[in-house]
Amino acid sequence: MNSPVKLGIVGLGRWANVLTRAVAGKSNKLQIAAGYSRSADKRGEFTQAFGVPGVPDMQTMLANPEIKGVILTVPNEQHWPLAEQVAKAGKHVYTEKPIAQTLEDGLRIEALEKQYGITVTVGHSARLMAGIRVIKEHIDRGDLGRVGFIEANFSNERALELTPQTWRWYKDRAPGGNLSQLCIHMFDVIHMLGGPVAEISSMSSKLSPVGAEVDDQSMSTVRFADGKLGYVGSSWTSPGVFAVRVFGAKGLMHYEIDFGTWDTPHLLHKNSVLYIQRGKDGWGKREELKVPESDMFRAELESFAASCVSGKVPELSAHNGNVAVAMVNAALRSLEQNGRAVKVAAILSETRKKVGL
Repeated sequence: MNSPVKLGIVGLGRWANVLTRAVAGKSNKLQIAAGYSRSADKRGEFTQAFGVPGVPDMQTMLANPEIKGVILTVPNEQHWPLAEQVAKAGKHVYTEKPIAQTLEDGLRIEALEKQYGITVTVGHSARLMAGIRVIKEHIDRGDLGRVGFIEANFSNERALELTPQTWRWYKDRAPGGNLSQLCIHMFDVIHMLGGPVAEISSMSSKLSPVGAEVDDQSMSTVRFADGKLGYVGSSWTSPGVFAVRVFGAKGLMHYEIDFGTWDTPHLLHKNSVLYIQRGKDGWGKREELKVPESDMFRAELESFAASCVSGKVPELSAHNGNVAVAMVNAALRSLEQNGRAVKVAAILSETRKKVGL
């Protein structure tokens, strides 16, 4: 890319600000060149903050031939209709995670790629964290030997802050509470680290005193297709943590960040823990590893910009996004069935049939 790829952004709330801040003046690979919100006040505030011109409607943005792709930072239920509108205009699509409110809509978004010859990027940025990439490199090199177990925990206190005015209060908008809001990140990460997941069994609880409809504690056990096991846990009433640990026959690796820097990922390397614990020289010996400087939000948007030019499906693909939603759905069904293990492939297969794909 000899010049920055010009992108539009739709939905100018907090997350649009986080993403735009990650690339404004920091990336020569893309430029956010137009912003749209139904609120004229938000358009004005966004322009004032970042110098990005606002447009009065979607049609104006989509009619601009210089705009190659559109970033959607809108509520989950709006992902599908807006993604379809963007794709019909021949523009590439970026949606925040989850890919859609439902797996049905997620599969419809994935189908837009073949239907309109565009690419879809899904904002599963957690897999782009430098510490996660280092773990993946060690797994691929065989440094840990055969991996037998992966555990992940993503917790924070957001369930204590819910009110009936917030969409995450409601079961139909945030299914499973922290399952769909936090664990989905970890389902994608362990899928990337461990490969295809066969089945999931889950339990959950509601302990927050605020009275929201959604559960706020969850534990899911995972069986991978090759036999390894995993665990994904989350407390939505706890100080924030994001941690991943991988156990192999030759050693284990642990990565943990300070959740307080989540919105400023370029600072994660300053407050992260990454170590490898090897068999040689004693099982208890831990080798601290330096976490490379990185920015997962800039990286995901640069990947999106690259796919706008190449037309190649990115790593943060619609397929991977749908697998993460299918894993959440398997966990939700397991809850309905008192913890019985539910096959992820069955969830995907029956949903494809339902939507005719």
